[in-house]
Amino acid sequence: MPNIFDLELVFTLIPKLLKYLPVTLELTVIAMLAGLLLGLLLAIIKMKRIPVLYQISAVFISFVRGTPILVQLYLSYAGIPLILKYYNYYHETSYNVNSIPSIFYVLLALSLNEAAYNSEVIRAALQSVDKGQIEAAHSLGMTYGQVLRRIILPEAFIVALPTLGNALIGLMKGTSLAFVCSVVEITAQSRILAGNNLRFFESYCSLALIYWAMTILIEQAIALLEKRLDIDFKSLRKRKGDVILD
Repeated sequence: MPNIFDLELVFTLIPKLLKYLPVTLELTVIAMLAGLLLGLLLAIIKMKRIPVLYQISAVFISFVRGTPILVQLYLSYAGIPLILKYYNYYHETSYNVNSIPSIFYVLLALSLNEAAYNSEVIRAALQSVDKGQIEAAHSLGMTYGQVLRRIILPEAFIVALPTLGNALIGLMKGTSLAFVCSVVEITAQSRILAGNNLRFFESYCSLALIYWAMTILIEQAIALLEKRLDIDFKSLRKRKGDVILD
């Protein structure tokens, strides 16, 4: 009987795929951090309804949420070089399009995608903060920036943490599409290995086990962080006004 499924090969391929795990983690961490910062900015713009910026952010969020991430990756990979070529032509510059690393296009697309989705999560979390605490802080002479940093963001982060944790897991799995921009991470490497030995199913099984393990680790880390922050938050709330006066 032919060896239809090679179980040993599944575990043999895992170490070879793990060599490219740092690329996946780099894409995940950088895109998530950028997505949080941009998402916070978009959330504040929508909450404050800043003229012009509010309309631009609304269109941007609608476009990102209404198009697949794969299409956004294609747009980033093909669109940015095209824009640079036009810029070089009309401004007589000589930017080398080929010098831009492929990972840049992936990071840009993933970061913007995360920003659009995170902005709604962050906005809901910011609006859930007790208005009484904000008014008390303003009555003490705090600026909006101080209130945001000392009161709103710490409480909103606890509210948004479970959803942001799910977004992080989704982002990690979304990095598997980076191969369309010629970035070799664990998914692209699994396709390369499968092409060499024609054992596609075994290669994808190895890949699935790695993603599964990473998802479990992230879930456990988020659960521990959520528990720790909840304990710290309760201890801070017991001190009532001391939080504002720190």
